[in-house]
Amino acid sequence: MPEQAGGRPSRVWPRLLCAGAVGALVFAAASPAAAAPAQAAAETGQPSTICQVTDTRLPELSGLVVTGDTMLAMNDGGDELTVYVLDMSCAVVDVRTAPVDPYDPEDLALGPDGTVYLADIGDNRVDRSTVALLALHPDGSTAIYRMSYPDGPHDAESLLLAPDGTAYIVTKEILGASGVYKPSAPLAEGVVTPLQRVAQVNFTLTGTEGGPVGRAGQLMATGGAVSRDGTMIALRTYTDAYVWPLSNADVPTALAGTPVRIALPPAPQGEAISFSADDRQLVVAGEGVPGDVTLVPATAALEPVAAAASAATAATAPDSGPPAFTAGLIAAAVATVVVWIGGLLIRRRGGT
Repeated sequence: MPEQAGGRPSRVWPRLLCAGAVGALVFAAASPAAAAPAQAAAETGQPSTICQVTDTRLPELSGLVVTGDTMLAMNDGGDELTVYVLDMSCAVVDVRTAPVDPYDPEDLALGPDGTVYLADIGDNRVDRSTVALLALHPDGSTAIYRMSYPDGPHDAESLLLAPDGTAYIVTKEILGASGVYKPSAPLAEGVVTPLQRVAQVNFTLTGTEGGPVGRAGQLMATGGAVSRDGTMIALRTYTDAYVWPLSNADVPTALAGTPVRIALPPAPQGEAISFSADDRQLVVAGEGVPGDVTLVPATAALEPVAAAASAATAATAPDSGPPAFTAGLIAAAVATVVVWIGGLLIRRRGGT
């Protein structure tokens, strides 16, 4: 029998509780760091489809990492730890499995030693006592690293694996006020490592279309990525990507800055994001078969971000003052209504 990494999640979108909505709204107003209002969406040219996933074994593609001329992909859910290796035509050329039964894996990252990390952090019902980072080593061995939030359960779909090996979890919040957490001690098997909250990213409405929950999808973090050269980090919502310069693997400081926002092409449920092999473009994908893997030609937008990271490495940048929160409050109020109505009407299989 597979080793159990957790129970089985609900497959129904939870309804928004009024008390929780009010609490999140107040917390968003008090938070010091924000992703938006970011600078205007970058002029990046037209996205293009790299290939189309037609393999029925990947109906809920949620995590993606480009590795040279191949891509690593994973499903949202499943009863076994499974990583698919795709070529650039989206054909499955290899499948790596391990006898670990995950709860709700949502994102994927690749370590410098070739270890693949699956972020078992989904929690639609917001009732998990622990989340986990599942490691699949190149030799086929596995490890399960359990973690717990200091402030109660959170649903999350985004993993940022910093160049120094630190794992950061970015929560998926109805009102866009995503918490950023990292382990408070080195991860070890057989123990539950407490997480600590180290940053917050506030997403606001952008007007970009896409996603399964209307305008509220502009506020929900669904995936993360770190460039292979360690100079940039990216988070995405259902509709937009945000890119920050990264220096010295300091993710919290990076997220305190103002990102470049890149509007993504409309997709039914976009959750995966990766930097391209050259680290200067974005590759995005989502659930559904057939499903497009799309190259977002963001070179013009990302070059200044990378240059800023290089400059920050040589000199300490001054602290940025907190942005205005009027737009965030308006967005949060609108999102509350949208998602509350959507929660009553939308029923899907899971991973939303």
